[in-house]
Parts: sequence; C-alpha cells; structure tokens
Amino acid sequence: MTDPVSDWRRLADSHVLLDGFHALKHAVRFGAEVPVAVTADRAAALALADDLAPDVRGTLDALLTEVPETTYASLVPRPHPTAVAALAVRPSREAQLAKLAHTPRTAPVVVLDNPRNLGNAGAVIRLAAGFGATGVVTTGTLDPWHPTVVRGGAGLHFATAVERLAVAELPAGPVFALDPEGDDLRGVELPDDALLAFGSERTGLSTELRARADRLLSLPMRPQVSSYNLATSVAMTLYHWSHGARSAPTP
Repeated sequence: MTDPVSDWRRLADSHVLLDGFHALKHAVRFGAEVPVAVTADRAAALALADDLAPDVRGTLDALLTEVPETTYASLVPRPHPTAVAALAVRPSREAQLAKLAHTPRTAPVVVLDNPRNLGNAGAVIRLAAGFGATGVVTTGTLDPWHPTVVRGGAGLHFATAVERLAVAELPAGPVFALDPEGDDLRGVELPDDALLAFGSERTGLSTELRARADRLLSLPMRPQVSSYNLATSVAMTLYHWSHGARSAPTP
C-alpha cells in the first residue's frame, strides 16, 4: 500500500489542488482523475457525501484517507472548514483546446480579458459550468488553474473547458464584448457560438480584444452606479443568453 502523504508531496507541484469537500465532489462528479485524497475526519466527510453527494459517495469512500489534523494542515495553503483536500490530474491543453475549437457549439465561450482577481475568475468558472458554457478562456498573465481560482470555482473546472490564450488564439465565433458604451444587451440575441468577452475589473477591455469584437454590448445599470462585479456581469449575460433576447425597455 502506498503512503498517501508521500504520494501527495511527490505529486503536489504537478497536479491540481482540490481544496475542500465541494471541490473534490465536483471534480469526481465530472470525471477528474484523482490519485490522492486526504481528510482529517473521514466520518464527517462521508456524512457530507451521504447528505450532499450520494452519487459519488462510493468513489469518495474509496479515495479518502484519514490523516492527523496537523498532517492535513501541512499539505494545504490554508485548511478548509471541511478538512478535505485532494490532488487531481489537470486536463491536457490539447484536450481543452479541442473542446473550445469544436463546432458547431451549442453554448458560448466566456472570455475574461486580462483578469486580475483570482477569486472572481473562480466564481466565473463556477457560473460558466452551471450554465453549461463551452468553456472559459483567460487572456493575460492570470493562470486560470491557480489553486485560488480552483477553490473559487469549487472544482467545477472539470465541468467545462478552461484555458489561457492570447487574443489572437481565441476560438472562432462572433465576439460580443461587454462595454459601458455598447448597445443594450436586452435587445440583442446572443448566438450559441458566441464568445462573450469581459474586460479587466479595473481597466476594462484591452485594445486587442476591443479590435477583435464584432459588437459591443452594455448591461442595464442605474445612473451613477459605476460597475458590477465581474462574476455578476457574466451571470447576467449568460442568463440573457439562456433565455433568448429580451426587448429593451422604451426610453
């Protein structure tokens, strides 16, 4: 029998950290390969599975190894309230790009243009997975598979395609970019093969992305309100896509 702690230390630098019960639950549910999973309280973790994830309870029972609380804490950047952590194999870049490039698409790709906040990026990936988006692409320097992003995404990276690309490498499809000066989103139908692009939380759309955009769209917003949170903007846009075009109100 292998030692899970030794396995963890051997694999940690090359695998995706699943931080907490929910991240592990989602990763397993969506087919992630998980070579090692630990918990400081196996009974409590399996009780959570009984309540929240009976569909993967048997898999978690086979995966989870109980370790002392101090050992668990030494393996993660900060202990999670559920005292569960695991390592998963990151999907190959080739596989992710193939999913993003496959046509015809039945759901949009979300593009985060040079995002800065790791937690916001994770929240967007969680949203995209929930709406069944084809994937999430980031441009710029932020790694969408950073442990903090995966934590914010609750392990739902494995439910959609997630990659970092240059603007010039974006998948084919019409680009609808969110911008305060754009047309009201409510009067526009978003096609299934759209790329829905959102600018940086601080600086908005880059020059490169703006030049690539086929159309600029704006979200309804009360005067004197500066902006929405990035994840809120993505949620509003995906909700609009999922329900078809709504007519903008008469001024």
